[in-house]
Amino acid sequence: MQPIQPQTQLVVLQHPSEVEHKKNSVKVLSLVIPNTQVYVGETEADFALLREQLMDCGRPIYLVYPSEQSVSVEQQRLNTDCVLLLIDGTWRKAFKIFQLNPWLAQLPAVHLAEGYASRYKIRKSSRSDSLSTLEASAYMLKALEPDLDVSPLLNAFDAMVAMRIRSMPLEVRLRYQNGE
Repeated sequence: MQPIQPQTQLVVLQHPSEVEHKKNSVKVLSLVIPNTQVYVGETEADFALLREQLMDCGRPIYLVYPSEQSVSVEQQRLNTDCVLLLIDGTWRKAFKIFQLNPWLAQLPAVHLAEGYASRYKIRKSSRSDSLSTLEASAYMLKALEPDLDVSPLLNAFDAMVAMRIRSMPLEVRLRYQNGE
């Protein structure tokens, strides 16, 4: 692991079911970017302390969440000394966190433009634009801080994916290696 120190602060709202998941990309994200803050929960009460901290931080806060109200991070100039708030979970779980926390809808929302391919071969998604929280973080940081080398994030992620594939039974491993 090669740690990196972006100017941008990453804060992750993590669904409780993701914490002990073996394919948890937030664990790897936190190893590469040690000042990543992770808050586990679902409800507004779970994130009450975080809300207070965010209101007092004095930095612009952006929710990374694709919606009709969000704007592409590549199409605007954001201050790199900001807070990116990410929701970690399946699309269904992330949507639930978003719905249970109306304060999130009050934040300016950003998303990545189309065209980012996921390297997360070991997780299936019904959406073609699905990225892991680590991948979304890496691409967001690269858009905000073009001179930041995010390859340590992606290299660590690729190593985690490869390790998980190696630990699979042979017949399952072959399916993943063949791209099924």
